[in-house]
Amino acid sequence: MIALVTNRDKNMDANDLDPNRIPRHIAIIMDGNSRWARNHGVSRSAGHEAGAKSARAAIEACRELGKVQALTLYAFSTENWRRSKTEVNALFRLLSKYIALELDEIHKQNIRIRAIGRLDALPQHAREDMLHAIERTRNNTAMTVLVALNYGARAEIVDATRAIAEKIKAGVIEPTQIDERLFAQHLYEPEFSEVDLLIRTSGEMRISNFLLWQLSYAEIYVTPTLWPDFRKQHLYEAIAEFQARQRRFGGR
Repeated sequence: MIALVTNRDKNMDANDLDPNRIPRHIAIIMDGNSRWARNHGVSRSAGHEAGAKSARAAIEACRELGKVQALTLYAFSTENWRRSKTEVNALFRLLSKYIALELDEIHKQNIRIRAIGRLDALPQHAREDMLHAIERTRNNTAMTVLVALNYGARAEIVDATRAIAEKIKAGVIEPTQIDERLFAQHLYEPEFSEVDLLIRTSGEMRISNFLLWQLSYAEIYVTPTLWPDFRKQHLYEAIAEFQARQRRFGGR
């Protein structure tokens, strides 16, 4: 089910949610930074920096709920390289800045950082900073934050297919062994191959090459809120809508 949902209740908080029906894996398409910047008469870079505060709010809210196992944030897509070099460089500088400012607290909260995407193509400083965050938090167990960097769902499916083909060529597996379970095991993060709730901000009604396999049975929630304005309240609203739906997975 896909629907554009306006704010439900301005006073909603975590206590209004059913603690037994919290989505295990939430994914967010963080859209609207540039529009927010234009509306506020500031640069695109300033819009992205404002959006970093929303990422912090989303992570904090998921951690406080206690039942969210994974939060995937769409930070930089394979298509984002088409943006100006100035904007791309600013995005990766912001990534490094965010890691420097937030990593201690993320580690203190027992949150594990992982990344999905073709990381080898990232600028060296951004790749090294992300790998440092991954290594430092690798043993944390409370929740996983997956950062999608140079990520595209079609690229992920191609990479999984290539990995399976290499194993067939090497005689490790037979073509007849390929099924959905085996394919999912070759995604970037097989542990989190199913998304329960997808949130898209800024009102756009598309999934933009994001987690195509993982979203097969996800509930999709679209809010007109621009990403830099997104706070814990908005996450609670999305989860409340998720809890109001019946998930049939193709059945009655």
